[in-house]
Amino acid sequence: MNVEILSIGTEILLGDIVNTNAAFLSRRLAAMGMNLYRQSVVGDNLGRVAAAISESFSRADMIITTGGLGPTEDDLTKEAVAEYFGLKMILDEKSADALRSFFEKLGRPMTENNMRQAYFPEGAIIVKNDRGTAPACIVEKDGKVIIVLPGPPREMSYVFENEIEPYLSKYTDSVIKSLTLKMFGIGESKMEDSVKDLISGYSNPTIAPYAKTGECELRISAKASSEEEALELIKPVESEIRHRLGEYIYGINSDNLASVLIEKLKEKKITFASAESCTGGMISSMITSVAGSSDVFAGGITAYSNDVKTGILSVNPATIEKYGSVSEECAAEMCAGCAQLFSVDASFAVTGIAGPGGGSAEKPVGTVCFGFYYKGDIKTYKMHFGGDREMVRIRSAMFVLDALRRGAEKPC
Repeated sequence: MNVEILSIGTEILLGDIVNTNAAFLSRRLAAMGMNLYRQSVVGDNLGRVAAAISESFSRADMIITTGGLGPTEDDLTKEAVAEYFGLKMILDEKSADALRSFFEKLGRPMTENNMRQAYFPEGAIIVKNDRGTAPACIVEKDGKVIIVLPGPPREMSYVFENEIEPYLSKYTDSVIKSLTLKMFGIGESKMEDSVKDLISGYSNPTIAPYAKTGECELRISAKASSEEEALELIKPVESEIRHRLGEYIYGINSDNLASVLIEKLKEKKITFASAESCTGGMISSMITSVAGSSDVFAGGITAYSNDVKTGILSVNPATIEKYGSVSEECAAEMCAGCAQLFSVDASFAVTGIAGPGGGSAEKPVGTVCFGFYYKGDIKTYKMHFGGDREMVRIRSAMFVLDALRRGAEKPC
């Protein structure tokens, strides 16, 4: 069965929000072995949505839409579906009762336009939405299927995983399973060159390289009659890639540098803290985005000014006077002061020139110094990162996380 995704919303069309729904659906449909050939975006206009549905159905057997199920006048997806199939819009009393109950529990009056969410094309299969007020629906007619999902990503993903995936299982007899190897410290071109014979030599599984901000990925995808069979096809390819690039591989699939680091530090029961200057708390944010990081991460200081470096982190003013705030000497004292301040086993410090101004011939923009403390021992590094201000900060943050990960029992 050929499938297309139709994302509905002027805010997506104009770039005001990123279309994460399409990315989510693409991954899930591919994993189910569905033939996904095209994605489209259309604004909130009844005629244009109906025309987009007609165009998609000229190529596909199934359309999955997201968005346009709210209570306002521009939420017109169901109406467009009804128009395409020549169906009436019918009030579903069960959905109407659920809406009334929802507003009663909130203690808020329900405005008349909210009832739009309880109308559906005649004969539609109504799909519950436990994360919001707008139910989804499925219309099957004349050999075509359209699945109408809510737009908010939290609602859409929940409804798809819990209600739509079981429904779709009858349309496929194969699965596509993927494994993504995540790497840091190697460029995309070098990574691809290291495995180019594997990329060209396999058709099932396939190997696809990807570059992301500051890191690279290789995705191995296999198609088989079962998940277990697909995983067996992936294993030898994964093993060979690890043999060639293992020193750069830090995790798989949804792993990130911070989550892998936190797990290692938890295993070794090492507590740590941060002192950040040019990264301005970015690394602490990455760390605390990991659930359970509070087990090992005590806290952090954003030491942007020299007064904070000297007054809170106990950096000697003479050190800054002699070597400058962007120096390995300053980074060493920052991480030592941080460890003492938070009473932790380990700490790190980062201080640098992110730009666009502030550089010199001796210390150009992109110069960043790092300090790593572990139970009295201190190591320092000086790096030079390219890119704009944001890229310097991101690369600095990822350098810290990877350095800690590589030697978590004695960071760096």
